[in-house]
Amino acid sequence: MRKKILTKTISGIALLLSAGPSFAHHPMGGATPATFMEGLLSGIGHPLIGFDHLAFILVAGLLIASMRLPVATGLAFVAGSSLGVLLCVAGSPVPMAETAVALSVLLAGALLASGRSINGLALGAGFALFGVFHGYAFGEAVVGAERTPIAAYLFGLALIQFGIIFTVTLVLRLLGDAAARGLARGAGVAASLAGVVFLAT
Repeated sequence: MRKKILTKTISGIALLLSAGPSFAHHPMGGATPATFMEGLLSGIGHPLIGFDHLAFILVAGLLIASMRLPVATGLAFVAGSSLGVLLCVAGSPVPMAETAVALSVLLAGALLASGRSINGLALGAGFALFGVFHGYAFGEAVVGAERTPIAAYLFGLALIQFGIIFTVTLVLRLLGDAAARGLARGAGVAASLAGVVFLAT
């Protein structure tokens, strides 16, 4: 029974991660958020409709769990993405952001598939760095918005990103060691392949 659940879970993750990246990048159909609630909903929805972003966030949670690191390690990505949003809103250039986002999925997936562990500080630094690129892409949704919807957007973005990382980490830790390893490696392979697709497109 557990093997069937594991197989279905890996298949689902592979399907999700192999989907093409979302170029809409906006849960509000391209409209700039004008109110607190619009900014909040946009921030919550944005990572969910961009499969490249969602793939990285899922893999981040799996990496944290598989390496037995504190879930707070995921806050490095949240902080980096917040900085990226602010850089985009301020008009500061971050070159090749979309390419870096795709590369982040490929590298994080490869690390997960390898089963290797790295220092928590190094992983956190990588999360923060790639978070800037993800955040810069997120920031395009609120360029030209007022301060209130931008603040709400940042809050919603932080809430959903850390919520996903926390949930994925918790679920993997609740599984048995063998099942968790199988799920993590399968998802890592799927993410690596998705990263290649994202880079190509």
